Amino acid sequence: MARGLFPWGLFRKPLHIQCDKYRRGVIDGSACSSLCEKHTLYLGKCFTTKPNSQVYSGSWGDLEGVIKCQMEEAPHYDLGTEMEPRKEAVAFNKPIKGTSVEKFREMIFNYLKAKVGDQANLADLATQVLSIADANKDGHITLPEARSTWALLQLNEFLLALVLQDREHTPKLLGFCGDLYVMEKVPHSPLYGISLPWIIEVWIPAGLRRSMDQWFTPSWPHKAKISIGLLELVEDVFHGTFGSFLMCDVRATSFGYNDRHDFKVMDARYIVPEAIFQEGIRQQRCDVDEDCLYGADCLTSCDLTKHHCTPEVTRPNLARACDTLKDYILRGAPSDVSEELEKQLYACVALKGAAEQMEIEHSLILNNLKTLLWKKISHTKDS
Repeated sequence: MARGLFPWGLFRKPLHIQCDKYRRGVIDGSACSSLCEKHTLYLGKCFTTKPNSQVYSGSWGDLEGVIKCQMEEAPHYDLGTEMEPRKEAVAFNKPIKGTSVEKFREMIFNYLKAKVGDQANLADLATQVLSIADANKDGHITLPEARSTWALLQLNEFLLALVLQDREHTPKLLGFCGDLYVMEKVPHSPLYGISLPWIIEVWIPAGLRRSMDQWFTPSWPHKAKISIGLLELVEDVFHGTFGSFLMCDVRATSFGYNDRHDFKVMDARYIVPEAIFQEGIRQQRCDVDEDCLYGADCLTSCDLTKHHCTPEVTRPNLARACDTLKDYILRGAPSDVSEELEKQLYACVALKGAAEQMEIEHSLILNNLKTLLWKKISHTKDS
């Protein structure tokens, strides 16, 4: 079925289940026929050891991509319960048989409203989801197509790709089959550094590892362009078209870039709607602030009188992004900008509290950083 697949049954079995559901008419999508019948969607290297959440390199005809599948289980955020994703089987049982397209549109609209809030143009976003659901573009949405789209809609990464569809920060969705989906390949990742086998990794001192990471980076003008992309993503998800999102994993491994040095999000599982985050974290019991951490970066404080987490993050997206960028962009910076760049970056890293509480300062630092970087590369081919 696939070229270059891992031989272990643990990894092969879930894909057979996926194709079995397609053949039985449970799921459908633009990639199903290529995966299960024509065998033109090939799976290559597997990037994860988790059988219930698999990521592969792959090719689909002339296209190179990344293939992701939750394999029967998907992260599910339930308002009023714990914030951490809990695993639930994807039964592909919604919408139910007999649901009209208009009723399905209403389901989508209400789900999006619950996720991102009552935004003015949610109807347009719901229409975009319906367009994706019509996988074969025949003007009709079948029940298997609708159920597959509904399963995808539960995933943060898929939701973010919809929200940022007019921007260049997220890889394009190439196709799907059930909750397996194919994304555009991002050729360069992580944002900086080098991936090493774990057996070598454990023997390298942390200081040497940081130095090695800095050796494997593009030229400074290219780093400046990539950094501007991350700053623009912060701008897009803060009071964006469809509400505010929190970036809860701003490590270099979550991002990459293409051959034109356009910044791309590699892993969007921990970019979550702020309203959903706040509702969930309020329910989290705690004894210390560290109990109120979601992902790698979204930390709130513990209210010791109630032993529940407070809803506001201690640092905004921008501060966490600058933390990731500071060593990356300061190394090799031209002498005529390095001092001012360092000053702006450390002011950015020092930002505290929610962005709403410091909106003017937040916007000022963001604009200053973008302007400083663009001014230095705008006259070059790198821009």
